[in-house]
Amino acid sequence: MNENLITLYKDKIIALTRSINSLRAKSRAFIIAEILSFVVSIGFIVLFTVLDKASWTLGAALCVLFLYFYIRNLDTKNDRKIADATALKQVYEKEIAYQKGDYTNFDAGERYLQPAHPFTFDLDIFGKGSLFQRINRTISSGGSDYLAESLSGKWESLSTAELLNQIEQRAEAVDELAKNEPFLSQFKAQGVEKLIDTDAVREAFGSIHALQIPSYFASPTFRILIYTILVGFYLSIFLSIGNFVTSFLPLWWAIFNFFLATFFSNKYIKLVNEVISKLKYQVRGYVKMASLIDEQSFSATELCELKNNLSGAMASFEQLERILQKIDNRSNEIGIVLFNCFGLLDITIVRHFLRWQRTYEPITDQWITASSIFDALVSMATFRLNEDKAQKATIIGDNKVSYKARSIYHPFLGEKAVRNNFDIQNHEYYIITGANMAGKSTFLRTLGVNYILAMNGLPVFAEEMCVSVFRLFTNMRTTDDLTHGISYFNAELLRLKQLIASLDPNIPSLIILDEILKGTNSLDKLNGSRLFLEYISERNVTGVIATHDLELSKLENEKPQRFHNYSFEIELGTNVTYTYKIGRGVAQNQNATFLLKQILV
Repeated sequence: MNENLITLYKDKIIALTRSINSLRAKSRAFIIAEILSFVVSIGFIVLFTVLDKASWTLGAALCVLFLYFYIRNLDTKNDRKIADATALKQVYEKEIAYQKGDYTNFDAGERYLQPAHPFTFDLDIFGKGSLFQRINRTISSGGSDYLAESLSGKWESLSTAELLNQIEQRAEAVDELAKNEPFLSQFKAQGVEKLIDTDAVREAFGSIHALQIPSYFASPTFRILIYTILVGFYLSIFLSIGNFVTSFLPLWWAIFNFFLATFFSNKYIKLVNEVISKLKYQVRGYVKMASLIDEQSFSATELCELKNNLSGAMASFEQLERILQKIDNRSNEIGIVLFNCFGLLDITIVRHFLRWQRTYEPITDQWITASSIFDALVSMATFRLNEDKAQKATIIGDNKVSYKARSIYHPFLGEKAVRNNFDIQNHEYYIITGANMAGKSTFLRTLGVNYILAMNGLPVFAEEMCVSVFRLFTNMRTTDDLTHGISYFNAELLRLKQLIASLDPNIPSLIILDEILKGTNSLDKLNGSRLFLEYISERNVTGVIATHDLELSKLENEKPQRFHNYSFEIELGTNVTYTYKIGRGVAQNQNATFLLKQILV
């Protein structure tokens, strides 16, 4: 638990609560002002119809109407401030819950669960209480997917040299972001209410780019014609106020504007509205995301590259948001009539849409990709910020398995975890024995989870940790599949077959196994386990194997240079004492019979 962060977050919540209350008071005042200005504007129009020589009332109505739109704009901005402050407050509340061990506010990534994956299923990378749930703060599905890929072994597609460079750059980027808590919190606030659907955005952009709009909407001649009509309309209003022209001229001109807008753009405004409205929420999220990134100055190489790839994105998304705002303004019949009469709004929307489409079509996919990666980095940086006691791992480029850890522990256990020292050498096997609940499985997961963190440039839960680059494969949580007629034992065989098929003689592998062939009798299990280990030990493989078969530990006597015995010992007295400390040798005490006797008594 990071007490300093909790104090900081609580202070932020208090300040935001005060700000939200003040903004809500303003909102009530704006609503009253909007109602009054609209009523006064209607009143002046009524006076025009009942009084003689009252052209001035049209001017007054127009002025008050402009005041109404101005107040409405202020109210909209104020509502955004309330929403932003509320979202930011929720971010801090969720982070306090995280510090207290409550991860339920965050996406667990259950959709990424793959029982057949080489290691994620066994190591609790996805699912409730998983590593993903503890790290994930993404605001877009693209960021979530990228984070999931990173934790699932995305690094294995890179050469060792590329990976070492990526890890170094990733650690540099994560460390820099972790020092900027205000930016992290503001960024995460954009996804509090709803995750941005990146796939929907890509699909919508595809529809937008495919939409065919007549080219005359973008022609200078058409634009000049529209501006001329609007200037003439407003000029007629002022001339009628001075009684230079009949007061009905601006009224008929307004009607003409409405039908002109309808004639030119009715068909296309529906198409634009249909494709662009799908982005209504997502675009605003991307606008804020791009804006926040654009405002920052970065020094880390990866962050600078991502910001460069987002060049122009903010202007693009802001233009798209303005188009969306104009569409919102015509969301009812009154808005359609007013905005087309006074501003030919529908024609303006189509014109601006066509200009945006032509300007930004080639690079929208690049922006989405860069945004997704940045989104994932914010999650990683938040994890770095929260876990201030974790340390940076050292990664070496040896083409062999090397794993040296001092005071390593499982990240899920926190401060109560028992630390252990452990070294793994290339082509050697470590047979770990111990009683039930003595810590064998947790220790195996400790090795795997910390390796995954290291490969992503994230801090590890150890005082010191130095690892090489290798492939990881685990077999700890085999399940049957009765739907497909697969028994538990058959599932074990299939998993071992998958393990063997994954091996590459040119790439070192570390396998972590929790019991081999659990689904058969003791003698058959022992013979099968020995056969498997003898076979696999001739490959480019290193292994850590937990077992209850003490006979398997005799492999150390037969091949002392290849097999080594370790154990988690317990103490039996009135009760069972668990040390959770790993040591050399074979476990001497077991607890199944002892605990069963206690239950029977």
